[in-house]
Amino acid sequence: MSRKICKGSVESEEVAHYVISQFLENPKAQHLVEAGEAMSYLSGAIWRSFNSSTSPYHKVYRQSGRVFGLPDYYDAEDLRPEYSLEQDALVEEINGILTDLEYESIETWYMATLFKMHQNGENYSAISRNTGIPRTSVSTAVQQCANYIKQQLINRNILWNS
Repeated sequence: MSRKICKGSVESEEVAHYVISQFLENPKAQHLVEAGEAMSYLSGAIWRSFNSSTSPYHKVYRQSGRVFGLPDYYDAEDLRPEYSLEQDALVEEINGILTDLEYESIETWYMATLFKMHQNGENYSAISRNTGIPRTSVSTAVQQCANYIKQQLINRNILWNS
């Protein structure tokens, strides 16, 4: 059914899996099955997920240049970055600075913790929502921590490409 709705697209299986998983989590799923309307519901959900640029499926799997699958000629070796001893040493140094901050005082622990959350891919708004800390306080703490780390690296004569 999904292959027909998606007109043979390579995404048809992904869309079907996504819609089925969402359907199984839906509290009305059992009622739709009992009423004999589940297939109709699923086909509509597949169509909307595949064709709508505002569907949750689109937002989760297509936006921001996300890629489905890899070409047949893909070789993981080609995409591995070259190991850099200098970069590894820099990361270790920054982690050491962050660890020192975490144990120095409650204020520096606060900065280091928010900085780590930001480095793990969370934006200021997400951190604010997750912690209940105002967004401007989060951004200020992250910037202060970044500036502190930069200054510590300069003080230790460690060069880096910013």
